Amino acid sequence: MAGRFVRASKYRHVFGQSTRREQCYDNLHISNNAWDTNLIKANPKYLSVNWQASGGGAFAVIPLDERGKLPEQMPLFRGHTAPVLDTDWSPFNDSILASGSDDGKVFLWKVPEGFSLRKDAEDPQDVAPVGKLSGHSRKVGHVLFNPAAENILASSSGDYTVKLWDLEDGQSKLTLKHNDIVQSLSWSGDGSMIVTTSRDKKLRFWDVRQQKPAHEVAGHTGAKNSRVAWMGEHDRVVTTGFSKMSDRQLGLWDIRNPTTPVGGDFTYLDSISGVCMPFWDDGCQMLYLAGKGDGNIRYYEFEHDKFEPLAEYKSGDPQRGIAFQPKRGVDTHANEVMRAYKTVNDQWIEPISFVVPRRSEVFQDDIYPPAVGTNAAMSSAEWLGGKTARPAKFSMEDLYEGQPPKDLAEEDLPKSTPTKTASAPAPVPVAAPVAKAEPPVEHKSTIAPAASREGPSMKSNQQSISQLADKFAEKDADSSSDDEDTSSFEEIPKPVERPAAVQAAKQQDFSRSETPRSQDRTPLSSTPAPTAPSTILGSAKSLIGGAFGGESNRSTSAASSAPADTSSKAESEPAAQSAPTETKPTVSSAAGGLKEVLGEIRGMLQAQSRQIEDLTREVAELKARS
Repeated sequence: MAGRFVRASKYRHVFGQSTRREQCYDNLHISNNAWDTNLIKANPKYLSVNWQASGGGAFAVIPLDERGKLPEQMPLFRGHTAPVLDTDWSPFNDSILASGSDDGKVFLWKVPEGFSLRKDAEDPQDVAPVGKLSGHSRKVGHVLFNPAAENILASSSGDYTVKLWDLEDGQSKLTLKHNDIVQSLSWSGDGSMIVTTSRDKKLRFWDVRQQKPAHEVAGHTGAKNSRVAWMGEHDRVVTTGFSKMSDRQLGLWDIRNPTTPVGGDFTYLDSISGVCMPFWDDGCQMLYLAGKGDGNIRYYEFEHDKFEPLAEYKSGDPQRGIAFQPKRGVDTHANEVMRAYKTVNDQWIEPISFVVPRRSEVFQDDIYPPAVGTNAAMSSAEWLGGKTARPAKFSMEDLYEGQPPKDLAEEDLPKSTPTKTASAPAPVPVAAPVAKAEPPVEHKSTIAPAASREGPSMKSNQQSISQLADKFAEKDADSSSDDEDTSSFEEIPKPVERPAAVQAAKQQDFSRSETPRSQDRTPLSSTPAPTAPSTILGSAKSLIGGAFGGESNRSTSAASSAPADTSSKAESEPAAQSAPTETKPTVSSAAGGLKEVLGEIRGMLQAQSRQIEDLTREVAELKARS
């Protein structure tokens, strides 16, 4: 097969587009705390940034539309007595967020109405928390909202536990106990399960409401931190970590059988020492990997239980923290499918847009499947009672047209989305059409005999004719007459009559009475069978031999029987003078007959060429119909 196979994908040409520094968020004081978190979080309205503040812990909230150099004095969200380690935005309210701190507390915050960093006040007023959650005995390293149930928050701590909080009453309802510090955690798409990685190199899948792990398996074997991300509505989990040789690895896990990664082993990424942070886009089925300490972001498309590499965004500015925006915050008019925010030198934050290049000015519905909206699937009480549901989705075309998002009913969702994204059931429907593929196989078997009917090329025919001519030229005329009926060529539909050759043969019979070959020969004009090449070549040799052979025989007999006396010489002179008169018409007749023979051979070659062309055209038509 000529050429190179290229996998078809709508996102194969996605590219990352950087932003000039004038349009970045500059003049920041990002925390230099060494705890392994992403440092920043984003939603469609705000950015939250862990701040390097004196006199207790604080973080900043930056409106996305206030780009450029920020003021020296800006309002901060203060309340913790130790550095803030992590923040997270509510998926159902863009003004609500939670924070975890080194002081072991979890605080809840609400962004004030009309919040801005560019107010004229000389002494900006800090924002105080609206709720405090106490229960951990050590630092709180991670906070994460439930993606399906409202007011459910998970927090991990240095006391080796993950607590589940009901924000309506501020109490810890469930506790997941580990054997070591939790390094990363992620919710399932319906909010019923949590997957965690720990410093004891274990990967645990928790049935949260049962407060016990459904599976506990060995994860990455390296000593450095490991990260995990649940792949949305899939029953798959992706992890990043290190091998014993400190090579960065990527792992794909099936939660139904997580004893080993899908495929049997981890995928090697590179030998860079920075922790690799995974981010999953459930709409486009894409995975983004951003490493701490390097400026590159590589992204993959998930298909058939494999991560197919798409491209890589490269930058000379390394990132220490990074955040990806929810799908409802992208710019659909610019064909933007994802947007990331990365920290640069702990001084500014750079937006990076991932764009599908297209010329059309209309909404591109094929690259924007329905996205999760802001309406929760259930309340906290329903979730604690055992209910499981997925949040409603809306059409991205509503954002394109500037309308308020409207939830789609289950029957309005595209049918192709589950079959494409759900990779586990994919082999089952694919196996069924294999039985239907038998008719094409039988059709190919019917074409095989037609392919075998292809005749030889014109060049090979000419070579075979030449070889036969040499063969018959070296043999006797007797052997040529015996081979008339053993030709390997196909029959010619109409016999060829050669009057000149017949007349030449008759003259030869009178001139050479000692040669019986021409007498035994049947004229071609009276023969009903088609003429073969051996017959034509035999006739040609007979004509040539009769013309020139008779003359040589006479001269030879005259030379051998000449007497010594003068009387016999006188008698032989008239015979010698009459010999040329008989030879000249015989030679001219033979030359004419030979010319016709050559013309017949040329005609045969042309007929063979036409037959080959007809056969070739027939085979091509059969192949085209198949």
